[in-house]
Amino acid sequence: MSAIHIKTPSLTLRAGSRALAQIRERGLQPADVGILPGAAGGPKALGIQGLDLALFGDWLPRTPRERSLIGASIGSWRFASACLPDAAAGIRRLGELYTTQRFAKGVSMAEVSRSCRQMLDQLLADQDASILDNPHYRLNIVVVKSHGLLAGDRRGHLGLGLSSVIGSNLMGRARLARHFERVILHDPRLSPPLGALTDFPSRCLPLDVQNLRHALLASGSIPMVMEGVRDIPGAGPGTYRDGGLLDYHLDLPYSGDDIVLYPHFTDKVIPGWFDKVMPWRRGDALRLQNVLLLAPSRDYLARLPHGKLPDRKDFTRYLGDDAGRERYWRIAMAESQRLGDEFLELSERGTLAAQLQPL
Repeated sequence: MSAIHIKTPSLTLRAGSRALAQIRERGLQPADVGILPGAAGGPKALGIQGLDLALFGDWLPRTPRERSLIGASIGSWRFASACLPDAAAGIRRLGELYTTQRFAKGVSMAEVSRSCRQMLDQLLADQDASILDNPHYRLNIVVVKSHGLLAGDRRGHLGLGLSSVIGSNLMGRARLARHFERVILHDPRLSPPLGALTDFPSRCLPLDVQNLRHALLASGSIPMVMEGVRDIPGAGPGTYRDGGLLDYHLDLPYSGDDIVLYPHFTDKVIPGWFDKVMPWRRGDALRLQNVLLLAPSRDYLARLPHGKLPDRKDFTRYLGDDAGRERYWRIAMAESQRLGDEFLELSERGTLAAQLQPL
């Protein structure tokens, strides 16, 4: 007697209260989606590349409309890639450029920053204006302006500054306002897709071809790993860093009634980078009520090499074996095609609502 094979879901789908009710009532169509968030997470982005390709290369273009893309760190790089004239080619190019980065033991912050600037130059390839002229997508890049000891790049001062941030965060997330100001640089054709930002000092400023690369580089500039980006044109003097420090998974007050479609690395929303070790810190249900979150399932992850998505620790895990790390990351990118295929199948069969769980 032949074995019975049961297809294991690759995706976990979670929805906020309003999105859950809407999709269960009438399903999901591309026209319903007006906002897409992209979280910080470094190489984890490679592990959901297939999902990005399905969304930006196939599903969303079926119903073109104005859509806001808001990203922190690698999320902003993913979405800048999707805003290039050929979205699928841009997303694949980002994956290849990231995969082939190589760092020697003891690499300096300056060297990592230089490598990332070079990667950004190769990714955009003088197509900066096309990102801001994209007919359908409006890019929003989240960065933070750093205060106090975090305004410089001396390791000793940074270490002390980060220790102070950790202490402040333990006493209450609101205390991070002592250390950071949120800055959102956005496509000038449309304001950021957010309600009032009252949790931290925040500014929204227009993107242009003079500050686009500065903003993208700053949004991924992790303290102690990369140098801060100084004096972003149009944002004023100061040191700007990774937007994920405040808005790790973009727990933000999304505005409007559109579905907020969130291709994510995990099935939970963690407000800030310093909340990763604080399981009681989770996204706000009211802010996330319109969100439909798509993430790799636990079964999917268990079948990947090392049982996880790529991450920054792989540079250490594979130190001296860059070829091995690159093979692993390419396997993860290739496998992620299943994530995109499953989303398209659920959408086309009209069975997506049956797989939804509350967020």
